[in-house]
Amino acid sequence: MGPLNQKMAELMAARQDDIKYPVTWTTLGQYLETVQRRGISPNVASFVGASTVRTVVLGEADVQPSPAQLEQMRVLVHQAMEEGALGLTTMLIYAPATYAKTPELITLAQESARCGGMYTVHMRSEGDRIEAALQETIDIAKASGAPAEVYHLKVAGKDNWGKLDRVIAMVDAARASGTRISADMYTYTAGATGLDAAMPAWVQDGGLEAWIARLKDPAVRTKVIAEMRNPHPGNWENLLAASGADGTLLLAFKNPKLKPLTGKSLAEVAKMRGVSPEDAAIDLVIEDGSRVGLAYFLMNEDNIRRQVALPWVSFGSDESGDAPEGVFLLSAAHPRAYGNFARVFAEYVRKDHALSLEQAVRKLATLPADNLSLPDRGRLTAGAFADVVVFDPNTIQDRATYAKSHQLSTGVSYVIVNGKLAVKEGAPTGAATGRVVRGRAWTGATGGGCRAAAKDWTWSK
Repeated sequence: MGPLNQKMAELMAARQDDIKYPVTWTTLGQYLETVQRRGISPNVASFVGASTVRTVVLGEADVQPSPAQLEQMRVLVHQAMEEGALGLTTMLIYAPATYAKTPELITLAQESARCGGMYTVHMRSEGDRIEAALQETIDIAKASGAPAEVYHLKVAGKDNWGKLDRVIAMVDAARASGTRISADMYTYTAGATGLDAAMPAWVQDGGLEAWIARLKDPAVRTKVIAEMRNPHPGNWENLLAASGADGTLLLAFKNPKLKPLTGKSLAEVAKMRGVSPEDAAIDLVIEDGSRVGLAYFLMNEDNIRRQVALPWVSFGSDESGDAPEGVFLLSAAHPRAYGNFARVFAEYVRKDHALSLEQAVRKLATLPADNLSLPDRGRLTAGAFADVVVFDPNTIQDRATYAKSHQLSTGVSYVIVNGKLAVKEGAPTGAATGRVVRGRAWTGATGGGCRAAAKDWTWSK
C-alpha cells in the first residue's frame, strides 16, 4: 500500500473492484495511520513490497535499475522500515516483481535486514523450477543476513508433487548451516490468484492496461495462446496448465455483467462460449479489465499433511479477512479466508492427528510471532499484549467451502484483541479492538529507527 507516487495512487484507485476506498496517502506509514484511525478489529501489520519500491522508481516495465535507481529503491525500503514495516516482501511469479534479478533483491533485503527486518517471498517457482527458486531464496538470506520466509509453501502441479522431499531437505540443510529460513502455508489443495498466472510475463510488461491492450492484438493473442498451451514453460509458472481448465474456479470479477460466471470453472465458461479455455481466459481479462480472481487446484493432500507437521512451518491464510456481509458478498472468496486456522485443528489435529494440539497452537501463535520478532505477541505471559483466542478443540470447525465460501468457522467462543473483546460468545462485537503492529525500526513512540534496531537484531530457530 505504499510508498506510492502520483501515478501509482491514481492506478490504485482506478483498478479497484467491488471494494472502493479513497487513496489519501503516499507512504506506507501514512497508510498504516489511516487504517488505525478508521478503526480495525484485528491487528494489522505490513511488509514493504520490493515490487512497490521498484514501481515507484521504474514503473511496471521489464527494465533493470541503474545503480542510482537501485539506490533510490534502497532509500525507499529504509524509509518504509522506519515507518513500521516488518521487512521486505516480493512475489516473483507476478509482473512486475518477476522482472527483478537476484542482485536487486539482495540489495533491498540487506537494507531491510539492517533495520531488523526479514525477507518474505512468493518464490519464482513453486512447481517446475522449485529447487532453483528455493536456492535463490536461501542465497538471498545468506547474502543479506536477513531471515527468510517462504510464504505459502507448496509443491504445485501433479508432475511436481514428488519434489517435496528435496524441498524439505534443502531447507533443513540451510537451517543446519546457520541460514535463517522458515515457511508458512495454508491448508487447502487449491491456491487463489488471477489469470496473470496463466500467461507469460512478457505480455504483462508495463502493467494491467498495457497487458490488456496487447491481448487485443490478434498476433500477440496467437503467440500468448501458444505459450499458454505449453505445460512446462522454461521461464514462467503456467498455473492454468498445471491445474487444467477443469481444475479452476472463477471467484471474482470487476464487471457486473461477468459476475454470473462466479463459481464456474474456466472449462465450463469456455464450453458455454464455444471457445478454447485459453481464448476464454484472454477474453475474460479484456472484458473484466482486471486479472480476474480464480482458484487453481494444484496441490496434493498427502503433501499438505506432511508439511503441517514440519517444525519450521507456521500457518497463514494468504487471503484477505473478509466479513460475510455487504460488498464482500459480491464476489466469492477462497474458503481459506474464513476457514484456514480452524481447519488446522479440525482436520489435522482432531481428525488426522498429523500434529498435536500444542504444536498447532505454537504454529498459529508463538512461531509466527518469533519469526516476525514480536516478543510481546504470541504468548500468554505477563506484560504481553492480551491477544487471546478461546476455542473448544472438540468442536472447532471450518465451514467455508468453494461453493459457499462466506461462512464463518464455529467453535470459537471469545477472541480478545489487545485486551478487548472482538468476539463474544461466538459473535463479532464490532469493536475496533485492533491496532497497527509495527516493526523493530519504527521511529514513532520511543523507537530509535534502523540504527537502533540493528544493534540488537536477533533471531532464534
